[in-house]
Amino acid sequence: MDGIVLLREDHKTVEKLFKEFERADDHDRTKKGEIVEQVIRELTTHAWIEEQVFYPAAREAAPDTTDHVLESVEEHHVVLWMLSELAGLDPSDERFDAKMTVLIENVRHHVEEEEQDWFPDVRKAMGRNRLRELGDRMETARYEAPLGPLDVPSADS
Repeated sequence: MDGIVLLREDHKTVEKLFKEFERADDHDRTKKGEIVEQVIRELTTHAWIEEQVFYPAAREAAPDTTDHVLESVEEHHVVLWMLSELAGLDPSDERFDAKMTVLIENVRHHVEEEEQDWFPDVRKAMGRNRLRELGDRMETARYEAPLGPLDVPSADS
């Protein structure tokens, strides 16, 4: 699969989870907690494959995207710390929904910037065959992704 298509599919998966969280009954703390667990897994893996495979390839192929990559890594830093806080927070905590809402806003902003502002430049610079090879590498990297958000390199920056 094309690397950019793979990332867009991840974005769709996470957005679906966000909408499920937003639609969940406020009193169904168990369901909200389960959704957040899925979000943590999905975003941790997604950040890992972007940082380990996609971002370095994007910087090499399209040097003009370096500022976008650096900003994205910083956005990952914030998101990963929020994920780690959510992982340790009881769904009945009064801050749980608020923290998840801020996470959703941050991730939606990040996705919009990637998809609108720089994926087209990376696609043009890399071409179809290279993006397919990159997608294969990213798919393999999923299995190497850490379970904890703070184990992704940008969490430490």
